[in-house]
Amino acid sequence: MAGHGTDGHPHGADRLCEAGDRVYSRAVRRGRVPRRDAEPVPCLMELALLHPDPDDMDWLVPTSPQEVMTRLLRGMYDEVSASQRRVGSAVAAFERYAGLGRQAPESPPAAEGPAIRVLDGLARIQAAMDEATQACTTEVLTVQPGGIRREAELSEGLHRATALRGRGVRMRDLYTHVARHGQGLLTYLELMGDAVEARTLDEVIERLILFDRTVAFIPANAERTMALELRHPALVDYLGTVFERLWRLAIPLTAPLPDTGIEGISHREQSIAALLAEGHQDAVIAERLGISVRTCRAHIARLSETLGAASRTQLGVRIAQAGLDGPRRPAAPVTLPGRGSPSVR
Repeated sequence: MAGHGTDGHPHGADRLCEAGDRVYSRAVRRGRVPRRDAEPVPCLMELALLHPDPDDMDWLVPTSPQEVMTRLLRGMYDEVSASQRRVGSAVAAFERYAGLGRQAPESPPAAEGPAIRVLDGLARIQAAMDEATQACTTEVLTVQPGGIRREAELSEGLHRATALRGRGVRMRDLYTHVARHGQGLLTYLELMGDAVEARTLDEVIERLILFDRTVAFIPANAERTMALELRHPALVDYLGTVFERLWRLAIPLTAPLPDTGIEGISHREQSIAALLAEGHQDAVIAERLGISVRTCRAHIARLSETLGAASRTQLGVRIAQAGLDGPRRPAAPVTLPGRGSPSVR
């Protein structure tokens, strides 16, 4: 909408424009407002005064006036000499909003924050992550799906990891097996030393970052431009349990992947075979294993050649014959069709 962008609302959270004042006041009184009501005043989202309702993304809920004031003051105190007048303005403005808030259900204490908060936009996600990093004192657990980690992506998080290491925080990271082939990850782990321990699996859950078993971050959309900040103890404990169970199944990055026990079949091809047996399409298999569709199809072609399959239907039969269609069993000599055993017609 022309004229309704940042340029049309040149102000801070302490001096809202008239339209923003009306919408935010209504949100504080009622507990939430429809997203469409806030479209003419994007400043409310940009200033994090409103954020999506986790239960219904078509509605926006207000950040409590106390929490907003706390954020303002935290930044202002870094420049006290230049910001004294703004401090007074912020306090006066949000005391009025706090009065409106008494008509609504009581908000959680500002220090704790809401149990579930929707972070809309990369800047807000980054700011929340930086805040959690600064508060972290013990451990960070992460799950990093996808394939080979881009060096730019690893470099972006290096400053955060270095700060954590400096405070004695321990880090454990879970990746897919494909990530083992990226030099960037190996360099990152070498720089971090024993502060970071990494393990890998065939496939992992969606991205997860967990600080001190108190706050977790997970994606809220496929593009990862929105995230959920979770502080509910039950949710955080659940995610911690999921991580620990995956960690026990994972293989340390310093250890080689186990041999499949089947001549000519690699560990990755064994994983692909198991997913093919479950009926997944090439694109789904590629996404789950963190490889490209083209690479996935090349492995399927090699698997077909190794197992002597002339079609996808026959490949399914061969996979079952070779014992590649279920949980991995202890390695045992396997004779593949076409290598001394009768073929299946």
